[in-house]
Amino acid sequence: MDSHEVLTPQDVKELAPLYEDVVLALKQVYDPEIPVNIYDLGLIYELHINKEHEVYIKMTFTAPTCPMADEVVAEVQHNVENTPGVKSCEIELVFDPVWDQSMLSDEARVALGWDPEL
Repeated sequence: MDSHEVLTPQDVKELAPLYEDVVLALKQVYDPEIPVNIYDLGLIYELHINKEHEVYIKMTFTAPTCPMADEVVAEVQHNVENTPGVKSCEIELVFDPVWDQSMLSDEARVALGWDPEL
């Protein structure tokens, strides 16, 4: 998949509902050690959808030695590929930049009982 394909404003408008559906699919996948979904944890570094409805995801884990990494990646693959309208999903697992708590969404901070303003 060409993750650097240039989309027109019309393409973006047409793909927006599918993008939102893919984000919802990602929010159904939870980190096995933290009671927060991987999207709000900030584990999704990039999410691209091209005109052919092929999805490219660059993601990480809170730790490179996550014992459940294969299962989480498989769940992401399953959830995204089963999103209506998605043709395929390619996942790239990266550890640069290293994940840290600053990547948490406000929703994740609230779920963990942290002050979202910090």
